[in-house]
Amino acid sequence: MNDQVLDLLEKRIDTLIERYHTLQRENHSLREENQRLQAERHGFRSRIDAILTKLEEIQPS
Repeated sequence: MNDQVLDLLEKRIDTLIERYHTLQRENHSLREENQRLQAERHGFRSRIDAILTKLEEIQPS
């Protein structure tokens, strides 16, 4: 009986460690995606600001 309990405990610990590593990889991937999206947003913002500046230049005062 003790062997069964230890085997079950070992399996649960292995599963927990596996899930932990999976979550670490997912977290790393999401951080990279977040950085990419922030850079993309910054690029869009710069382009929009440039367009707005051009529009302001052609409007009569």
